[in-house]
Amino acid sequence: MKPDAEGRHAAGGNTARPGGPGTAPAGRPERTTSVRWALAGLSLSMLLSSLGTSIANVALPTLAQAFGASFQQVQWVVLAYLLAITTLIVSVGRLGDLFGRRRLLLAGILLFTVASVLCGLAPTLWLLIAARAAQGLGAAVMMALTMAFVGETVPKARTGSGMGLLGTTSAIGTALGPSLGGVLVAGLDWRAVFLVNAPLGVVTLLLAHRHLPQDRVREPGRDRARFDHVGTVLLALTLAAYALAMTLGGGSFGALNATLLVAAALGVGLFVRAESRASSPLISLATFRDPLLGAGLVTSALVSTVMMATLVVGPFHLSRALGLDEARVGLALSVGPLVVALASAPAGRIADRWGAPRMTLVGLGAMVAGTLALALLPRTLGVVGYLAPIVVTTLGYAVFQTANNTSVMADVPADRRGVVSGMLNLSRNLGLVTGASAMGAVFALASSAADVATADPGAVATGTRITFAVAATLIVVALTVTAAGRARARHVAHLL
Repeated sequence: MKPDAEGRHAAGGNTARPGGPGTAPAGRPERTTSVRWALAGLSLSMLLSSLGTSIANVALPTLAQAFGASFQQVQWVVLAYLLAITTLIVSVGRLGDLFGRRRLLLAGILLFTVASVLCGLAPTLWLLIAARAAQGLGAAVMMALTMAFVGETVPKARTGSGMGLLGTTSAIGTALGPSLGGVLVAGLDWRAVFLVNAPLGVVTLLLAHRHLPQDRVREPGRDRARFDHVGTVLLALTLAAYALAMTLGGGSFGALNATLLVAAALGVGLFVRAESRASSPLISLATFRDPLLGAGLVTSALVSTVMMATLVVGPFHLSRALGLDEARVGLALSVGPLVVALASAPAGRIADRWGAPRMTLVGLGAMVAGTLALALLPRTLGVVGYLAPIVVTTLGYAVFQTANNTSVMADVPADRRGVVSGMLNLSRNLGLVTGASAMGAVFALASSAADVATADPGAVATGTRITFAVAATLIVVALTVTAAGRARARHVAHLL
């Protein structure tokens, strides 16, 4: 199929060229309405998958009591979901590229909805964990393909706005999860935490089925690329080993964690070797020669690592260093997600107007300023001295995330959007996993306390300052990587 004037492949249904058979002219109200409803379905998909990540945590104590299980056992309710997303998100993106993103996204929404019901009806803990893994697979499909669909439903000039809308709903889902979960557990029981997804899933499925563009039809006689089973298994095992190495052990790093890290390193080597020999690789190694894509993935991981530091350090700093009670800690922690939810959509419109590359740098610059302020401002400034830099940091994150996603996805060929979208989501997830472990370790070491939860206020404040000094350094590295990627891209373009 030949690319259209923008270098993208025409895709049947609503994404055919203006004036083509069966399509309305781009300016018609029914076309605009269809795009809006399609974006509504995609936004709900992102909302549900992010809600599933955060809503179950608050129910863990209740689950431990209900099933007579230990905390180490019930934490697998959260880990199973996260592991399924992390290990499979790139693979399902590639499956969508090969076999049709629309039908796979519909299947993912259906699986997520059915699995949510099974979670709510699970009679034993291990059946609940198995259902959560299935729910995570559905969420992986939804996360990987929603960003890929933006390029097929929104005009290129408004890609940033579409990405910003997805960023808003993702932040709303993450922020809403703990509070909604707490209300449901207190007012009903733990089963409602999972069953609440069912009606939302049905609505999302209906919107997606009705308004998403049809999958592209293969040209007669053109062979379909084969799915890379070996690469898929190797990547899944490698990512699982790394994620487990970063999450098991309750904050301590032991022999099991080291063994899993070694296994992950070996897995990377085997995966690279397998992909270099595969006729249709899951991830073409040539992909990483694209300087803009490589820089976008690296900076996404670095920025997510820093953002996880705010979630790891924040509760201890607010309670121990500033002396807030639990209710006020919860309110203070909601400021960051609220800023992201409010800022992502406007950030998308700004990226469309001023250019995603420029706004990527602006977002990173704001994050440097915010994290440096957290590292330098004295504890005597109180809550305002902590929250003001957090607002600047999360505002920068909202701008960066929207602009970076827009920049990376802008010129991806239609037949690779799913896998690249999956790689973007994977880089973010790996950053979050790494941040929870690595930045938590930095905080604990910098606090010089055997137990941060009982450390004196001065030690916690010192730990906070040092941790955010490290965070600021990571963002400076991200800025350097971004600038280097842009310079290399310009050099390559000049040679061509």
